[in-house]
Amino acid sequence: MIKDKIQDLAAKIYDDVIGYRHHIHANPELSFKEFETSAFIKEKLTAWGIEFTEMANTGVVGLIKGAIPSDKIIALRADMDALPILEANDKPYKSKNEGIMHACGHDVHSSSLLGTAYILNQLKNEFAGTIKLVFQPAEELLPGGASIMIKEGVLENPKPQAIIGQHVMPLIETGKVGFRSGIYMASTDELYVTVHGKGGHGAQPHQNIDPVLITAHIIVALQQIVSRNADPRLPSVLSFGKMNANGATNIIPNEVKLEGTFRTLNEDWRKEAHRLMKKMAEGIAESMGGTCDFNIAHGYPFLINEEKLTANARFFAEDYLGKENVIDLDIWMAAEDFAYYSQVTDACFYRLGTGNAEKGTTYSVHTPNFDIDEDALRTSTGLMAYIALKQLGN
Repeated sequence: MIKDKIQDLAAKIYDDVIGYRHHIHANPELSFKEFETSAFIKEKLTAWGIEFTEMANTGVVGLIKGAIPSDKIIALRADMDALPILEANDKPYKSKNEGIMHACGHDVHSSSLLGTAYILNQLKNEFAGTIKLVFQPAEELLPGGASIMIKEGVLENPKPQAIIGQHVMPLIETGKVGFRSGIYMASTDELYVTVHGKGGHGAQPHQNIDPVLITAHIIVALQQIVSRNADPRLPSVLSFGKMNANGATNIIPNEVKLEGTFRTLNEDWRKEAHRLMKKMAEGIAESMGGTCDFNIAHGYPFLINEEKLTANARFFAEDYLGKENVIDLDIWMAAEDFAYYSQVTDACFYRLGTGNAEKGTTYSVHTPNFDIDEDALRTSTGLMAYIALKQLGN
C-alpha cells in the first residue's frame, strides 16, 4: 500500500529532516532575505534530481511529475522566513544570527516540505499527477510573499487545482493535527495614527492642545466600533500595541504616534470598519483642537479552507494517523498570507501539533523560547505526502 511506503520513507528520511531543520533554524533570515535558505533548498532538490524554478527573488518552486499520466496537479507550500527576535533557547541549533530567530516554525515547514519532496520523488514512478513544491519567502512581512508569488505565476504553468499548507501549533499535542473547514483565519490590517496637537509645559495645559489626551479618547472610542457597529456574530479584534509621545513628566508633546492592528473575517465589514475608524479618529481630534493622520496598511485577507478539499484532507489524515489524532480547530484571529492562495484556488491549511510539556515545547510562536518537539517531524513529512497523493487520486 502507498501508505506503508510513505511511512517507511518518512522513517528513513526522519533523521535527515531533523538535520535540515537544525541547519535552517541556526541560519535564520528575515523576510525577502532568505538567500542561504533558498540556496540550501535548491541544493537538496538538485541532489535529488527534482527540477525547480526561482521566483519572487528567493522563492523556489519544485516540480515532481508522476509517471502515470494524469492532468491532476496539487501544490504544497512552506514558508521560509524568520522573525526579528533574540532567541532565548540554548540548543546546539540555536540561531547564529543574533536578533533573528525562527520563532514561528518556518524552519519546520521548509524542512518538512524537503522531506515530503524526497518521499514523493522516490515514489514518482508509482503515482499519477503532478506536485508543485512551493518554498515561499516573506510570510511575516507585508505585502506577503504569497501575493508576490501569485503575481509571478506560482499557480500557473502548470495550474494546480488545489494547494495545501501546514503550520506548527504548540497548543496541539505532538502527533496530532487539526483541521477546520470554511473561514479559519482573520484578515489583518496595520493601523498607523499620528495625532497632532500643540506642545508645551505640563503646568499650563490651557495654553496647549494635548495630543496625549486626544489619543486616549481615540483609543477608547475606536473600541466602540467593534462593540457597537460590528455584527456580534462576526469576530473582530482591534488592538493597539504601541504609543510614542516623546514628552516628559512635565512636557506635553506636539504629537503622538499610535500603532495597532485590526482583524476580522468579513471583507465588507473590514472596509466599513476602516471608514468608521478613520472618520471617528479624525472627528475626535478636530473636536479637541488637534488633527489626526489615520493610515491603514492593508494586510492579508481572511483565510478560507475549501470545504470538500478540507474534508478530503481530514479523511486522509485520519487514515494516515488514526482518527484519535485528528482534531477540530476553532476560528483563529491571527493572520497568514496563505490566505492569498485561498482567495484564488481551492486551499487547505491545517495545523501540525508540536506541543510537549515534558520537553518544554509549549511556548507560543513569536516568543524567544519557542521550540518544537521534533517527533512532530515524523508526522509532517509523511502526512503531507499522503494527502497530496490521495488528493491526486492515487
